[in-house]
Amino acid sequence: MSTLRQQMIDAMQVRGLASRTQEAYVEALARMARHHGRSPAAMQARQIEAYMVHLSRDLGRSFSTINQLAAASRFLFRHVLHREDGGLEPPVARVPQRRPELLGREQIAQLLAACRSPAMRTLMQVLYASGLRVSEGCALRVRDIDSAADRMCLRVVQGKGAVDRCTLLSPTLLALLREHCRRYGCHRREADWLFFNPRSGEPVSASGVQRHYAAAKRDAGITKGGSTHTLRHCFATHLLEAGVDLHTICRLLGHQHIETTQRSLHLISPQFRPPKCGDPLDLLAALPPGPLRH
Repeated sequence: MSTLRQQMIDAMQVRGLASRTQEAYVEALARMARHHGRSPAAMQARQIEAYMVHLSRDLGRSFSTINQLAAASRFLFRHVLHREDGGLEPPVARVPQRRPELLGREQIAQLLAACRSPAMRTLMQVLYASGLRVSEGCALRVRDIDSAADRMCLRVVQGKGAVDRCTLLSPTLLALLREHCRRYGCHRREADWLFFNPRSGEPVSASGVQRHYAAAKRDAGITKGGSTHTLRHCFATHLLEAGVDLHTICRLLGHQHIETTQRSLHLISPQFRPPKCGDPLDLLAALPPGPLRH
């Protein structure tokens, strides 16, 4: 590992950047270094901007990818190289705001029924019923399940922004997680990862979960775009439709600003009718029944 890369990693760790952000920043700078054939420390803003143009015009990369490179470069200039000249900071592209394509409740039931792995199906149920990011779902441990009758919740340890929080654990989801633990013996393993690779014992990867999600969506005949993050959008929107207030949903999602949560207001269906479910917080109980693969 080069000295610059180690300095970059050290600076990100001491400032509490998430591990996925660290990996993305390092990889973005490494790709730019390979393209120019020189260290990022020796580059000027015009060279970084030229690479951004190459990403957009020649490779057709998204604005999000370009912004990620810009953010990584700014971090390198500011916190590692201590270069204060504002002219060295590359511009940030404006990302077009697109509304996510939500899945209806029947489509979510079809998606879960089409998932071929029982463990991945349970993880997707967690993402939908508790509103977790996929990285947060992969990092869950058995000890993060609080099943006490007066405390029922899932604990998210060091989620985005290195912040702990608690989110929903409905009776339906708790029963599914108990069955999952009986099947896979998660609680008998020392690391007690809730979702783990049986060969390595390490937690499942976010990319692996995304592949299972894409396969289940394809097998269910769902043509809408989006990744597992769609389930998080569905969580927020379906709770809003069930009458849960914005401040509560903001806290459950771990949003720092309620304006972020308010975007879900635009996703409510004008033809929505509240599901016939005793508990509006138990989203899984409101799903139509469907046969599951085993």
